Amino acid sequence: MPKTILFIEDESAMQKTVGAIIQKEGYNMISALDGDLGIKLAKEMRPDLILLDLVLPKRDGFDVLRSLKQEEQTKSIPIIVLTNLGEMENIDKAIELGATTYLVKSDYSLKEIIEKIKKTVDGSLI
Repeated sequence: MPKTILFIEDESAMQKTVGAIIQKEGYNMISALDGDLGIKLAKEMRPDLILLDLVLPKRDGFDVLRSLKQEEQTKSIPIIVLTNLGEMENIDKAIELGATTYLVKSDYSLKEIIEKIKKTVDGSLI
């Protein structure tokens, strides 16, 4: 059965681009365009991995991360933060809150991002 990835990202172009590649790699893809929907879908669908942007409408990514790591049914799901925020304080805060990996969009190619996803989902990087 294919693994499921939840992508919480408000930029639909980014959702489509990364989503298409993720599906081509054989994963199921669920999309959420805001933090509230992301939390709801994470609880309902229990994905194998969550890709999380930090700049989101309704509820920012830090709040989403905090909520998911406090909930019994979602706290063990690995979360890769994929964002444009590259400041060390944001990186430290996300890791402290329980993010598995922190990727700054501009620092990685799509191919590298997909490699990180595969390593995390397939269990060789945790």
